[in-house]
Amino acid sequence: MKLQTLTGLLALVGLTLMLMMVFLWSPLEVSMGMVQKIMYIHVPSAWTCYLAITVAFIFSILYLWKRSELFDVIALSSVEIGVVFCGLALLTGSIWAKPTWNTYWTWDARLTTTLILFLIFSGYLLLRRFSEFGEQQARLSAVVAIIGFLDIPLIHLSVVWWRTLHQPSTVFSKKPGVIDDQILTTLMFSVSVFSIIYLFLLLTRVALEKSSRSYQKEMAKTL
Repeated sequence: MKLQTLTGLLALVGLTLMLMMVFLWSPLEVSMGMVQKIMYIHVPSAWTCYLAITVAFIFSILYLWKRSELFDVIALSSVEIGVVFCGLALLTGSIWAKPTWNTYWTWDARLTTTLILFLIFSGYLLLRRFSEFGEQQARLSAVVAIIGFLDIPLIHLSVVWWRTLHQPSTVFSKKPGVIDDQILTTLMFSVSVFSIIYLFLLLTRVALEKSSRSYQKEMAKTL
């Protein structure tokens, strides 16, 4: 509980500082102006989605190996958070695309593979919702999470393998001066804040899921 409270406070302070950096310190991008600032939500949302699905992938493998219910709880909790941030990345990307590409959506390789990721893990949650609670449900869900994770490298490399409207990576570009130092600093800080928010949400959701399962087991004993 102390760790959960600490991460919550850090997330709140970090989010406040992030907004100050975004609107008061980070300069306007020359070609896009104010609309570029949505990047500080879009990119961290995509990163948090990757992080959440990767955690789910790891703990799904651990569940299949060790059959520990805690691993299943962590995987489920992380997928729920990942789906939310994947949806946020798609939404903010569409808003950013309108003034940049003159359309909210195009079947660009990166957009399409990201949408596929969203649909795969929405399906994961539907499987959880409409299948009977138990070990079989956990096993099937773990397999879906492991297979679904394979879409993440595809998303990341899509701008390298295919010609796309989506710009290639600027943060990891080998060309010097591709991104302004203040913009890069603000972006990296935003990613760090979103990572802390993810940790807070994960700790909170795991605690809730453990309590829910304990209640279900107690109710099953009384029937």
